[in-house]
Amino acid sequence: MSTHLKTALGYIRRAPFQAMAAIFVLTLTFFVTTLVAILTYSSSKLISYFETRPQVIAFLKDSVKEDEVATLQHKLEADVRVKEVKYVSKEEALSIYKKATSDNPLLGELVSPSIFPASLEFSVKDLTFAQEIIDEVKGEGIVDSVGFTAALGGESSLRDVVGRLKTITTYVKVGGGVFVGILALTSFTVLLVIISMRMTTRREEIEILNLIGATRGFIRSPIVLEALIYAVTGAVVGWITAFITVLYLAPSAVVYFGEIPVLPKDTLSLLGLFGIILAGELLFGLILGTGGSLLAVSRVRRAR
Repeated sequence: MSTHLKTALGYIRRAPFQAMAAIFVLTLTFFVTTLVAILTYSSSKLISYFETRPQVIAFLKDSVKEDEVATLQHKLEADVRVKEVKYVSKEEALSIYKKATSDNPLLGELVSPSIFPASLEFSVKDLTFAQEIIDEVKGEGIVDSVGFTAALGGESSLRDVVGRLKTITTYVKVGGGVFVGILALTSFTVLLVIISMRMTTRREEIEILNLIGATRGFIRSPIVLEALIYAVTGAVVGWITAFITVLYLAPSAVVYFGEIPVLPKDTLSLLGLFGIILAGELLFGLILGTGGSLLAVSRVRRAR
């Protein structure tokens, strides 16, 4: 293997500009691939956040008893469609109101806890469950009314926003996939051309090796290794460039989106995400390099 590797590196040193062209195209391909993967991940997290973020608020009647509230709360907690069930007392409701009107303290002084109903607040795991759960909760005897709220507005506006986010995500996936596919095809073509040129310039050497009984594997191993060096180098350099770009933009993205987890907030999870992307790209690079080099070798051999 060391002999084949030295031979492959010797080919690269003899034609550095061809090597640079191949690595540049592959680097661009894997840079864009990494960014598309991150954009797809972030948009999926954004959709998931808005789908599960809406709060269903069940306002309770004033005459409700504690054991009845506890029974309904346990029932909701046991429902697989529901998460984060929280009981809000009259006093807590008043406190929330005062925080919401902190810019005008007089509004908070004019009200008392008695005018605010106690409530049970919970989220749904999927927006499609919201309406059926609301209908079920409305049928409970201790529930006076049910509200559906979110920072984006009511149910209809939330559905519109989620729908738009899904459309954008589809565009990112399809558009990014097409762009990556075009770049991958370009990289494959560049590898094919460069390896074919290598085979052409080494024609006499290959004929001599054939005459002295060298196997096909021995002849083509340096060629395949050269293509793999291009592919792996391009994958690593493109990944590193994208990683640095994301690290540079991450603080601004985290501040802009606030509590929405568009990117992993701890370093270990972020490295894990990029590690998975790198592993996938290295595998793709190995397939691209091996396929391109073997096709080039077979084409040149047929041309002879």
